[in-house]
Amino acid sequence: MAAKSFSNFKLGVFVLAGLAFLILSLYLIGKNKNIFGATFMVKAHFRNVQGLTSGNNVRYAGIQVGTVKKITILDNEQIEVELLIDNKMKPYIRKNANATIATDGLMGNKVVNIIPVPGNANPVVPGDILITDEVPGLDNMISTFSGTNNDLAVVVAELKRFMLRINSSSALWSVLNDSSLSRNLNVSLENIRQATARANTMVGDLDGLLLDVKNGKGSLGAILTDTAIAENLNVALMQIKHVAVEADTLAKELSQLTRSIQYDIDQGKGTVNALLKDSVMTRSIHISLDNIQQSTHRFNEVMEGLKHSFLVRGYFRKLEKKQAKEAEKDREAQ
Repeated sequence: MAAKSFSNFKLGVFVLAGLAFLILSLYLIGKNKNIFGATFMVKAHFRNVQGLTSGNNVRYAGIQVGTVKKITILDNEQIEVELLIDNKMKPYIRKNANATIATDGLMGNKVVNIIPVPGNANPVVPGDILITDEVPGLDNMISTFSGTNNDLAVVVAELKRFMLRINSSSALWSVLNDSSLSRNLNVSLENIRQATARANTMVGDLDGLLLDVKNGKGSLGAILTDTAIAENLNVALMQIKHVAVEADTLAKELSQLTRSIQYDIDQGKGTVNALLKDSVMTRSIHISLDNIQQSTHRFNEVMEGLKHSFLVRGYFRKLEKKQAKEAEKDREAQ
């Protein structure tokens, strides 16, 4: 009886142990734990894990390679996430790989994505800390979309007010409904096209002119390229310089002469002084000029009387006719 009871006890213990192992296996399978495979652990530091929990998947380039083992808060800025990675992935995951937190599908669980980065780097070793990139979460995106939506609402309201102002503007609609506006625009565009064509022609002519100047054609080209003209210009400049020197010498001589005359005048010497300061000579000159003027007047009266004399009247008439004909020819020539 005692032996049978002990056998029943051992059977019960075996069944309970098997049931516990089955439950533990199902739990580990549900958490994607690698029960029988070898793993190694690496770490990643994030500022926000966005709802990541232990047991979430870890993927490398989209391939399932492990699970999240543990999440620890280091301080108010960093959270450490320990990752259990399949040991066979050790040669492929490099130290320069980036770890990010993403969502499995649109509304699925959080996953840790390890993204390979091009470049030479050594494979990771157990305990390494991966480089992380902070990816905006769904809450951040919703907040951003909310701000954008508010800004869009403001823009739409301003656009609505702008359209209302346009619709209520009679001046604008009168301009738009003016049939002559299109014709005036066409005329203006045609004028602009013609002006552009003329400008292009002028630029072409200017290019040709510059080319001719470079080739030594024309007066300007000859001046710029002909060495003989350059030599002649140098000779002309030398002559101008010589003339300037002579003019300067003449000016000095005139200055000396002027000073000499001024000295004679001041000292009461010479003819100039006599003409300017001798009152007797001045009166004699005035009397002589009066006599010359009276003689000239009497001579003119005698000549006028001769014109009316029958002896020379014919001569003066022929002379007047000749002068009239010459004046007529000059008017016709003009």
